[in-house]
Amino acid sequence: MDKSSTHEKSSPIVVGLDIGTTKICVIVGRRSKNGKIEVLGIGKAESAGVTRGMVSNIDKTVQGIVQAVDVASSQSNVEIRIVNVGIAGQHIKSLQHRGLITRRDLSQEISRKDIDKLVEDMYNLVMPPGEEIIHVLPQEFTVDNEPGIKDPIGMAGVRLEANFHIISGQVTAIKNIVKCVNKAQLESQELILEPLASSESVLSEEEKEAGVVLVDIGGGTTDVAIFHEGIIRHTAVIPFGGNSITEDIREGCSVMRNIAEQLKVKFGSALAEENKENEIVCVPGLRGREPKEISVKNLAFVIQARMEEIIEHVYYEIKSSGYEKKLIAGIVVTGGGAQLKHLPQLIEYVTGLDCRVGYPNEHLAKNEVLPKATYEDLQSPTYATGIGLLIKGIQKMEYDGMTLAPAAAVKVEKAKYTDDRKFGLLTKILESGKKFIKDDIKDEDFLK
Repeated sequence: MDKSSTHEKSSPIVVGLDIGTTKICVIVGRRSKNGKIEVLGIGKAESAGVTRGMVSNIDKTVQGIVQAVDVASSQSNVEIRIVNVGIAGQHIKSLQHRGLITRRDLSQEISRKDIDKLVEDMYNLVMPPGEEIIHVLPQEFTVDNEPGIKDPIGMAGVRLEANFHIISGQVTAIKNIVKCVNKAQLESQELILEPLASSESVLSEEEKEAGVVLVDIGGGTTDVAIFHEGIIRHTAVIPFGGNSITEDIREGCSVMRNIAEQLKVKFGSALAEENKENEIVCVPGLRGREPKEISVKNLAFVIQARMEEIIEHVYYEIKSSGYEKKLIAGIVVTGGGAQLKHLPQLIEYVTGLDCRVGYPNEHLAKNEVLPKATYEDLQSPTYATGIGLLIKGIQKMEYDGMTLAPAAAVKVEKAKYTDDRKFGLLTKILESGKKFIKDDIKDEDFLK
């Protein structure tokens, strides 16, 4: 997978692909020796074929992916073939379900295999027509009517039950993303829900334990993930984002879309009260017309109205999850929209919960490979999802490689990807080590 031999000796190289509404971003990286994430390359392209988190034009999306992959590939000196892809959009749904297995052999302790069986069973749930399960996330386990167990491996018990958080999406939307990735001559190792990815890059373990809401404000969608006691409790995707604000500015101030975007980024504020009456921005007029004067305070009124609507949607999700009173760590806001001035104050005012902006820099290792400007740029909330997809991909690799000898790691990588193709693109979150070893032998024979 890698052109240089030095990378092969250390941890595997993983690629995250964030197909967003405003940008397509490819991040190449691996885990450094101190456990942090070392980014080797980053590629960015404009996203013209995605609307509200869903692919609306395959050719334009493929074009963007190819462009971003080329930049990331040349910067990192890595040949990119397999990627971890983010998925979002209004079609995403989440539900709670309970699973149960009865074990025959009491003398043997509960193993990873038993948990895998529980998870496998959840993937067989009957979904409404046109929907497919993306993630099955175990929450608490119950062993022989003893509830609230987080990790039952090694315990004795006959009856193993678990609560599951199941995330599903529209089959057509999933297929379109996979189609775009394949047309760009890539393979998707795994599809990952974007708010789950973002939470990996900006939330600390303490926050997840205490109770926290992650709000990722992207261009087309606002993603919400609620954690409590270290476990994901609720996920939702709201079909409004930064682009909705830009459209409001375009109509409210009667300017072109590109000027509306510039006004939002340079002079935008989420609280009108924080702006002076006499601050004026002069916008060049269309050909042969007078320049236009726009009040910064009026601009803030337009932004605040839409932002309050988005926050109300988020607050509704918090209330309907039932965890409103248990969120000690409050709200962490990230994504491109989090860079809007005075946004944390507005969120605190509407919801009554503490708020901070989430930056992915805590997980990043000091970087000598990338140019300084690129490394600083990476620490922006805009890249929270991309870096999160990278972290999720690395965790998956490490989990799958746990039961294998280090010497076999490079061979296993090749074998695992063929295995992924065999099982379909939505590979199960927990897969048994035994199955991998068997598949490894079979695939090695096949590769010969």
